[in-house]
Amino acid sequence: MIEALVGILGAATPLIYVTLAGVLAQRSGIPHLGLEGLMIAGACAAVVASKQSSSVAFGLAVAIGVCVLGSLLLWFVIEKLRANPIIAGLGLTGLGLGGSDLAIQSIYGSEGAVRAPFALPHLGAWAGEFAGLSVLVLALPFVVGLLWLALRRTRFGLRLAASGEHPFAARSVGADPAQMRLIALALGGVLCALGGAELALGSLDVFSIGMTAGRGFMAFAAVTFGAANPLGASAAATFFALAEYLGIKAQLVLGSAAPPELLLSLPYLATIGGVWLSTRLRGGINRGSTISELREY
Repeated sequence: MIEALVGILGAATPLIYVTLAGVLAQRSGIPHLGLEGLMIAGACAAVVASKQSSSVAFGLAVAIGVCVLGSLLLWFVIEKLRANPIIAGLGLTGLGLGGSDLAIQSIYGSEGAVRAPFALPHLGAWAGEFAGLSVLVLALPFVVGLLWLALRRTRFGLRLAASGEHPFAARSVGADPAQMRLIALALGGVLCALGGAELALGSLDVFSIGMTAGRGFMAFAAVTFGAANPLGASAAATFFALAEYLGIKAQLVLGSAAPPELLLSLPYLATIGGVWLSTRLRGGINRGSTISELREY
């Protein structure tokens, strides 16, 4: 039982960090399809910078800088160039995937995987069977709780929600929707960097090309499934991580008795099922005017 819990926490933590970034963007009115690109950019930057400097702290700082810059680029394209948020997000994902591949090829030649000299600090012996988990796992409940409080119980959260749902009304009470979206995306960049660093330097200390394997899109689905609520979205991300863990365990237990492709597809099937269920429970896809307001104001 403890082993399963450790495995689920290890799989869920990077996904939840990126999901929280999607929650911030969604609350500001931007459907963030660039999560995948930011996550892999953060993972790549964390490993490369850590390897080059022999410092995990420096690698994490570089990852945060790279992801925040990517988020600012997305904000500029959407707010200043009036690009469609969905297309801009997909473009950012392509930039992150292609850019990380190019960076690895340029720095290390044809090497497909790069091993860092250090991993993130682990909890240590005091945590017992959870000793192998990183400090970002321990910090996660506090991050989720603080974000929930910020979005639900502060003026910032109310202004952010107003900017996402009714930008014209938000401006009438003194909130600048563009500024609120900038803050939301920048904070989301930090969270994506933490998620990418946890994926590459948490239980592992290696970066491989394409290692996010669609987790950014799972995070986007978790935001939808959880109604852009930090608690609900985190629960949805944990459910997807559970499906991933069960797929890996089933592959180890069943071996060749079941097609490995089917078992590895379980988290993606769970993602599709979760999005379908969330739309059914809410009476269909919400065809609100968020994007049109974002483009018109």
